[in-house]
Amino acid sequence: MTPDRVREGLSALAELAGRVAAEQAETIVAIAALYEKALRGGGTLFFAGNGGSAADAQHVATEYVVRYESKRPSLRAVALTTDTSLLTAAAERVVAQVAQGGLDLLVVNHGIWPPTPQSVAAMTADQWERTRRANLDSVFFVTRAAIPHLPDGARIVLVASTAGQRGEAFHADYAATKGAIISFTKSLAVELAPRITVNCVAPGWVDTEMSAVPYGADGGEGRRAIERTIPLGRVATPDEIAGPIVFLCSDLARFLTGEILNVNGGSVLCG
Repeated sequence: MTPDRVREGLSALAELAGRVAAEQAETIVAIAALYEKALRGGGTLFFAGNGGSAADAQHVATEYVVRYESKRPSLRAVALTTDTSLLTAAAERVVAQVAQGGLDLLVVNHGIWPPTPQSVAAMTADQWERTRRANLDSVFFVTRAAIPHLPDGARIVLVASTAGQRGEAFHADYAATKGAIISFTKSLAVELAPRITVNCVAPGWVDTEMSAVPYGADGGEGRRAIERTIPLGRVATPDEIAGPIVFLCSDLARFLTGEILNVNGGSVLCG
């Protein structure tokens, strides 16, 4: 599938997201092309935005499902709210719609990261709840809705974070939800074995708009300071996170389940 055909299929997503800038749309196209190539042109990606309010590729595509369907090469898009009061019905409706042609791979990547440092003592209940809804509740509801539609041999890949393993001071809401995703992965892997594998990718710092505030601090010194803590000397690109997800969806990973794949340039080694 050519980038032009991928871009055509993403037009509905662009309408739903609304506020996605051109550079973020290009990133989504590049990631979509990677998945299409991995699936040999026979896959369809379904994106569900965070109520259309996402700011970058990783945030816009807060949940995406890859399924095999050679008769429908273009990409479709559907919206999924993160309002807990509406999410159960929305997840069931959207997943049922997606699964009509067969659902083989489920990749769930919900995430917001409030950029302003906030101590637990000063954190509002609203911030805690908002982060929990976007990062954890959405994963639960989408995954729960998808399980009945997944056949033997299906793959589930969830996306956590390095912060979920070592914590993140002044971002405890984010770290707690990502730690929960890691535990959720391990629990679900045992529940669904041997029919379905369940694994998790845990990125470190990634070059997305979600991290623009710390990267831009002190005239760009914030990013340089972060990169000095990473053994490989730089932050990841979005496609460097998408690649390991594709691996976990492939037959090469058929004997892996319950694993947390760190994709962070070695930063987790540095504490």
